[in-house]
Amino acid sequence: MEQELDERKTKILKIIIRNYLKTGEPVGSRTISKDPELSLSSATIRNEMSDLEEMGYIEQPHTSAGRVPSDKGYRFYVDSIIVEKDREIADIKEMVIEKTQKMEKTLQQAVKALAENTNYTTIISAPQGNKLKFIQLSLVSDDQLLAVIVLEGNRVKNQMITLKEPIDSESVLKLNLMLNTSLNGLALNQINLVTISSLKEQAGIHSGVVSDVLDLIVMAIQEDNDLQVYTSGTTNIFKYPELADSSKASDLITTFEDKEGLNELIAESVGERDEETGIRVYIGDETHVESLKDCSVVTATYELGEDLKGMIGIVGPKRMDYENVVDNLKVIKSSLVEAFRKEE
Repeated sequence: MEQELDERKTKILKIIIRNYLKTGEPVGSRTISKDPELSLSSATIRNEMSDLEEMGYIEQPHTSAGRVPSDKGYRFYVDSIIVEKDREIADIKEMVIEKTQKMEKTLQQAVKALAENTNYTTIISAPQGNKLKFIQLSLVSDDQLLAVIVLEGNRVKNQMITLKEPIDSESVLKLNLMLNTSLNGLALNQINLVTISSLKEQAGIHSGVVSDVLDLIVMAIQEDNDLQVYTSGTTNIFKYPELADSSKASDLITTFEDKEGLNELIAESVGERDEETGIRVYIGDETHVESLKDCSVVTATYELGEDLKGMIGIVGPKRMDYENVVDNLKVIKSSLVEAFRKEE
């Protein structure tokens, strides 16, 4: 039975491989002893290197006292990286789910409080961002690859990619490292032709996979269907005679329940808010939503960092108490920013 590597041998082997990958030169015990991960004497390191050589993980070129990785050593290194990356993406997914659940609860509480305080119908959209946070590619079968794309605002997209050519685990690992190094933190308008061409060139025979992943990133960033919108106080419209007409009320309730027309309003209010107050007032047809033509809508944008924004909105009759509405919007906006800041 083949002897397994203990923790110390594993560390030394990884140090040898990392140094060799970086310099292309055989690695000696003195170089290894300088690594901050170890506090071992050169004699101990030499003994461990001798064991690693005997086990077939490293080799000694004839012209050097240093060691270089063997194929077996490379295999161990690549497999261990794959395990680490899989564990990392699992941790990220767990964190994203936990944060999303906390965010949903906070937004539901906020939209309900706002409706109770104003006696109008209220809307809050979950914060959205257009920057890429993380990409994870995983082989599912010989001809399928799972792409997990995480965007700012904890938007997670899972998509299967059908492979046009075979790909091995090492190549998938390299693609993961390459894509994340080049694209993490970029918005859609920052992923230009130069970046795309460079990635395809680096990917070589797997440039088709890179093209598919880039298409998925564009779709994920541009997609509006997953915009989370929370509403409360829908029945408050019946308190105002000018909105309580059966057909008007029915259209309004449908708009709030189906979120029909709200996505466009949210996108507009987030993108074109008043820069001084962050508050914008739409009266009647200014919303461009037919069912809201007899209403006023007052919106505020809340920001969690430069590129993560959401909208708070209050819908009521044109004779709404604007002063009270604006005051409540400011309070809720401040409360949301503070609540999310505590969870970071």
